[in-house]
Amino acid sequence: MKCPGQDTQYWKPGAIFEVKCPQCDHLVEFFKDDTARKCGSCGHRFVNPEMDFGCAAYCQYAEQCLGTLPDELLAQKEDLLKDRVAVEMKRYFTGDFKRIGYATRTARYAERIAKKEKGVLPVILCAAYLREIGAVKAQAKHTSTAPEYLEKEGPPVARTILNKLKAKEELIEAVCDIVGHHGYPASDDDKSKKIVYEGSLIAALEDQHKEIKIPAEKLVETIENEFITESGKEEARNVLLS
Repeated sequence: MKCPGQDTQYWKPGAIFEVKCPQCDHLVEFFKDDTARKCGSCGHRFVNPEMDFGCAAYCQYAEQCLGTLPDELLAQKEDLLKDRVAVEMKRYFTGDFKRIGYATRTARYAERIAKKEKGVLPVILCAAYLREIGAVKAQAKHTSTAPEYLEKEGPPVARTILNKLKAKEELIEAVCDIVGHHGYPASDDDKSKKIVYEGSLIAALEDQHKEIKIPAEKLVETIENEFITESGKEEARNVLLS
């Protein structure tokens, strides 16, 4: 059975289009499932600029489905790891939609902060999705999801997930270090740890604010005192004070 996204009977108008060659401006025809094509004029081979490689990030059959992936996509694989981690996080939490939503928002806010702070996105986003991953075991073993239990139970689960996805050992160590620290980051902690903390704090304050409205002046004070980066403060203001 063909993937519906690659089966031409499901294609809509615009599935076949023309793109200018980046070398000579000659028009090159692309089908939406082409990973790359060679320019008929100058011979330059380039990646399909309209192709969405999101499914390739987590589908085990991606290479059979899409053919041999171009070098440009292979270079993106570490960055695309975040999508696979997000899928695994959702599977792990199954029907716990509150925790899934919290992790997703933590990652969203951390990503926005990281882009402004020039942070290491693969580490930050994987850690953001997995920051609360120890909650299931913490609740089962300690009947509590207090930070100290999340710090204890989270890293082994995060490591199992990342090993399953064949992440690089360096990235695994960096992510597990962040997952194992839920307290306020020290001044000499690396930027990734601070950004994930800020993303999580915004998500937590957002949840608190929905349950019991926090006065604006209290939010302003918290943002000034509890956030570390200027980008984190800006994101918190946008989310919590708008």
